[in-house]
Amino acid sequence: MKIRLNGEEYTTSGAESIEELLSELGIEPGRVAVEVNLAIVRKADYGRFTLKEGDVVEVVNFVGGGSPGDRWIRALIP
Repeated sequence: MKIRLNGEEYTTSGAESIEELLSELGIEPGRVAVEVNLAIVRKADYGRFTLKEGDVVEVVNFVGGGSPGDRWIRALIP
């Protein structure tokens, strides 16, 4: 399935849920926030939130330090 992941075209290798997508990417679910089509998805819903063709997904990671306005950065996607 093709989605837009952090601003880039991405084709999953079979991931159908956010939980599966994060696993495919090697990202620990507890350390990130996920937004799909401009709506934040609760961590409790990662396993049952079904992704669809063309979804726009943003994965962000909270990072301490830096200036007060720069607390969120995009996760590094392998």
